[in-house]
Amino acid sequence: VMLMPEEDPKTDLIMVATGTGIAPYRGFIRRLFMEDTPAAEKYEGQAWLFLGVANSDALLYDDEWQEAKAKGGDNFRLDYALSREQTNKSGGKMYIQDKVEEYADEIFTKLDNGAHIYFCGLKGMMPGIQDMLKGVCASKDVDYDEWIKGLKKAKQWHVEVY
Repeated sequence: VMLMPEEDPKTDLIMVATGTGIAPYRGFIRRLFMEDTPAAEKYEGQAWLFLGVANSDALLYDDEWQEAKAKGGDNFRLDYALSREQTNKSGGKMYIQDKVEEYADEIFTKLDNGAHIYFCGLKGMMPGIQDMLKGVCASKDVDYDEWIKGLKKAKQWHVEVY
């Protein structure tokens, strides 16, 4: 389910999108940083958007993300994975899973503290995301299957791919 948790306004949101998968996050970010809403008034967490596209010409809504950064300050964070313009730590193309992996320690800490993570976009991104998360779990001596099961049980794991 692609809904923002509103029980605790300090909940961090980690949003991972490829291409048009950005759509639900546009609504989240507008609601939190651009519109006069009760959610915006109360929000104290950090909304962190990861967007993966081929190149900077394909960035969707960049003007809105920049406005959200200006209005949201430290409460809004933005990272792009540009597969044809950036390289990952191995020198290959920078895909969304590579960009997320750069911040794995911080993301895992946020999730341990109750953050919600969302994935939306082409279903082809999920095997790379899952392989990366399995590798990070292994490096942290964490059982991946139990970790994912715990996130799902706590309703912190949200996937909408097509």
